[in-house]
Amino acid sequence: MKTIHKQRYYLHAMGYIVIIRWKNLTDGLNEPIKQRVGHWTDLIHSIEGNAVLWIQNAFENDALTTFLNFHYLFVYLFLIYVTTVYYAYTSDRDMTDKVTLNYLLIYAIAVPYYLFFNVEVTSSWIPGMDALLYHDGWYSTFYATHDPLDNAVPSLHVAIPFGILMLNYLHVKSNGHTLKEWRHYRYHMFILINTIIFIFAILYLGIHWIIDIPLGMIVGGIGALFIHHLQPRLRNDYGAMFKGVDREKVRKHILVEGTILLILFAAIMGAVNYQDSTNEDQPSFRLGPDDTVQDIIAEMNPKYGTTTTITNLDSSIPLEYAIVTVNLAESGFSDFGIDWTKMQALAENHCTQTVACVSQLLPNESIDLRLSSPYVYTFIFLHHPDDEGVLEVQVVSNYDKSENSMTKAVVLSLSSLYITGFVVYRLYRLNQNGRKWYDARPSHTWEEE
Repeated sequence: MKTIHKQRYYLHAMGYIVIIRWKNLTDGLNEPIKQRVGHWTDLIHSIEGNAVLWIQNAFENDALTTFLNFHYLFVYLFLIYVTTVYYAYTSDRDMTDKVTLNYLLIYAIAVPYYLFFNVEVTSSWIPGMDALLYHDGWYSTFYATHDPLDNAVPSLHVAIPFGILMLNYLHVKSNGHTLKEWRHYRYHMFILINTIIFIFAILYLGIHWIIDIPLGMIVGGIGALFIHHLQPRLRNDYGAMFKGVDREKVRKHILVEGTILLILFAAIMGAVNYQDSTNEDQPSFRLGPDDTVQDIIAEMNPKYGTTTTITNLDSSIPLEYAIVTVNLAESGFSDFGIDWTKMQALAENHCTQTVACVSQLLPNESIDLRLSSPYVYTFIFLHHPDDEGVLEVQVVSNYDKSENSMTKAVVLSLSSLYITGFVVYRLYRLNQNGRKWYDARPSHTWEEE
């Protein structure tokens, strides 16, 4: 307890609570603003093609899928939480600070890309690509209620462990050592090996595109650099936290970092306006023969609901759909897939909506469904009943009481844009002063050396 108090580790625990709340708030904004921001999946698919489908088909087997399902969830949670405990237990105060901030800030940095540059997961867009991760009993319920997996960019399963790896490297380099000499080298290698497994898993399981890997690394790298250069000031290692800060420095920081923030913000708003004007006929899902995919309606207060518009964009193929609450749907997932016949039966026998829970849309037909989801998450399953062709479907949900969602999304994004500006300006100043990019000493100490 003395160590916890002395090193202020109680603040680290509070940080984890904050980020859980932050993540829930961000997830709650993603769906309501989709009708405006659309998605960029067609662009990514035009660049990558079906490369990830080849990966899945080449390696798919039940044993590997079972292992990667477990690894994707539990080893990821292990790295997030136990890494902080490990560094605290080994009395490494600085690394305990840094890995805690890594978890906290990576989510914050990812917010604008997650919300405004939406990309559907590969299993929703590439015909024949199976959602192996969340078509498996209990996993489907967990992910639907905690991490809907309805947005692929960026990959936090790459960003967070890569951020830890980079923090390890920056910490060692700034202290004049090498990783092999470091007392935590074995744990560093453990993280590296599991990060490589994550990279394969996110492609194999039908979640991420290849481009999400370097994008995740960029997010993790920005977070690591920001944390590495900020942490010494937070700990007052070189005097008071704001020592050496004067009006001139504040003015320069505001000017440069504010300019970068405004440039990034303008780019985001430009992308949003472009999507808002062009996404009217943009499909949300692409299904191959006998494919079944799902959209998720978030839980809501009983006083509110959502109007979901489903449009069959095909001119010849009918679309079937079923509406099932997440807890009931669990029994309809088997052998890492969806049992469509069972899902239809569940929807018919346990329908809680005021609309038909099982129905069909003819080619080019559209329907508005007024749905309620009181304190439960609800699946809308979409099924391609024919044996040929690619069926494109658009699903747009208009949530009640969501008129301020865009404003909230913008506000949540500002911290990410500032952090990026800080890192760019910090690296520029280090270069201009002939210092190493991993030098974490505050600038007021540079003249003292």
